[in-house]
Amino acid sequence: MKATNSLYDNCKVFLSEAFGFLALLPLGLLINRFVPNLQIHQVPVSIIFAFLVALVIIRIMVDLFRPLVIPAAALLFSVLIYNQFSGGYTLVNGIHDYGHWVTGNWDARDQKKLDGLNVMPDVWGDSRTELADTLRSKADFNDPTVRNFAVKHSLESFDGSFDKYQMVARELSLFKYINHNFKYVPDPKDNEYYATPRETIQNGLGGDCDDHALLMGSCMEAIGAQARVVVIKGHMYPELFVGGKADFQKFETAVRELFADQHVDRIYYHEHAGQYWVNLDYSAPYPGGPYLNNEVYLVANL
Repeated sequence: MKATNSLYDNCKVFLSEAFGFLALLPLGLLINRFVPNLQIHQVPVSIIFAFLVALVIIRIMVDLFRPLVIPAAALLFSVLIYNQFSGGYTLVNGIHDYGHWVTGNWDARDQKKLDGLNVMPDVWGDSRTELADTLRSKADFNDPTVRNFAVKHSLESFDGSFDKYQMVARELSLFKYINHNFKYVPDPKDNEYYATPRETIQNGLGGDCDDHALLMGSCMEAIGAQARVVVIKGHMYPELFVGGKADFQKFETAVRELFADQHVDRIYYHEHAGQYWVNLDYSAPYPGGPYLNNEVYLVANL
């Protein structure tokens, strides 16, 4: 009887610690979103603080709910096993969603829910926050020049498909014009210059990857869409929010039909919590072209 109790107690400890360990990373990243950026000598103090708080919370929760962990685990796995045969939410789905939740929050760890404190500019904030602020300040989609440009070219192609695809047809028309007419021109040597969308329009759609990303993202915002800029190693590109899974499938169908001459093989996108963002980079002549790499540095909503 003692051996049985010992085994039961050991299982409680193992399961409670395992659940606590799995919860530590997402909880720490979530708390970090509400903590102002703080760096001291390049040490990310804010994220360290967030994980320490998460560790304390999890320690308390583990000790508090340890007596219930085995019944809870048994119920959870029973439901997952049932779902495996009934077509419901399975363990594989859970692992998939956990991975996306963690990676999504890790990629957005410097996009704070609270405004950063600027009372000590050498300590508070970091390069990612500064870059995100710079990009947002340049993306003026309320500028009449940008709005008029976006409206004009959203009507230029695929107008006959509006009844079928609604605003997707407008978005694809705008993408087509910018994608087909943008010309790459590098920045001055040793000087990163972020052109506003108005500047890029006025100079004849010439610029580098960040100018293209700001132009495409701002123009999409100017016609009521939602866009963001993704900064990766050595590159920057825009993404368009298309909605949930059904919206994405509709968008994908529209791209394959309206860009049929491009023989679209695959639509590249990022999905998190059932929300789909499609690549609008100039790396392909159709929306959803391949990503140049997956080393994400920053995701900035415009």
